[in-house]
Amino acid sequence: MSNLSRDQAGASSPTPNPVLSAMSYDLEACTELMRGGSKSFFAASRLLPVRVRPPAIALYAFCRLADDAIDDGDDPALAMVDLKSRLAAIYAGRPGAEDADRALTVVVHRYGIPIGLLEALLDGFLWDSQGRRYETLADVEAYGARVAGTVGAMMSLIMGASSETAIARASELGVAMQLTNIARDIGDDARMGRLYIPRAWFREIGMDADAWLANPVFDARIAGFTQRLLLRADALYRRGEFGLSELPWDCRPAIQAARLVYAEIGKQLDREGLNSVNHRTVVSTPRKLALIARATAVALKAPTAPDVPLSPVPAIHYLVDIVSREHHPLASPKPWTVPSRSFDQRVEWMVDLIGRLEQRERISR
Repeated sequence: MSNLSRDQAGASSPTPNPVLSAMSYDLEACTELMRGGSKSFFAASRLLPVRVRPPAIALYAFCRLADDAIDDGDDPALAMVDLKSRLAAIYAGRPGAEDADRALTVVVHRYGIPIGLLEALLDGFLWDSQGRRYETLADVEAYGARVAGTVGAMMSLIMGASSETAIARASELGVAMQLTNIARDIGDDARMGRLYIPRAWFREIGMDADAWLANPVFDARIAGFTQRLLLRADALYRRGEFGLSELPWDCRPAIQAARLVYAEIGKQLDREGLNSVNHRTVVSTPRKLALIARATAVALKAPTAPDVPLSPVPAIHYLVDIVSREHHPLASPKPWTVPSRSFDQRVEWMVDLIGRLEQRERISR
């Protein structure tokens, strides 16, 4: 992040802009955006406690719009300039008229979300539009840290967990989920001209990455690459579980549910022969329900920390550093007021939604 953008945003100041207390914003507009465009997140958000759900939706709404602006626009670099200008206005307490910007303004000041995390996220989106090449697994994890690790770190702050351990484990969990996405979407990404399998892996076995990208077909070699990605994701999922004890008890079931369901995508992909070139792996609704039910147990007991402290993986070191330097939440944030549902009611609602979405997908096909 440039010094200019940091100065413009005033990210280092712990004193919120007084205009925030009088600012009104349309959270419902953000909710409708997520309901219509990010169905998986919208469903998962219903498992979060009431106090966390609105700021989470506001955060994801801005991230979704930013991704679309960079990915779908005619000039990604120009879109990036515009988005960073909007971030500067948000952190100065003077957002534009966009509902997502106004909602995010309240969130970043209330929970002390460092601007560096959001700028790193935007950088990851820009990497996609630029067709960046990933030579090593470390490069792929650096990408995952930006597009997913940042979200994990920001969600941790919203939940009230800001220790180095909490931020590290949340960021690593985000990277694990991104590696699962990459393994699941190898074929879809290749057909868009994108390759997230490390190119060094191709060279190790004498395979031409660009030739394969021009004609993506599944074989034992691609299955081997997929398995390597999933094994690394599993290692990060295991690390991520140790961060649950850092979270407030009412947030643990939702995060554990997300962790288990995402990890199950990899397990299902493995059961299907690791072929993500010819079809896209999905986890059935009954299986999701079983995993969500299992996740409720962590509300009472989270895994104890390992005997040997876990240092952050290299890709997310800088995210931990950003939070350590720049995290300044409001001293006593007021609670969000939205209708309350029990955890069981949220699980029932989410499973019903998943079933309806799957039915729509079958009809559309």
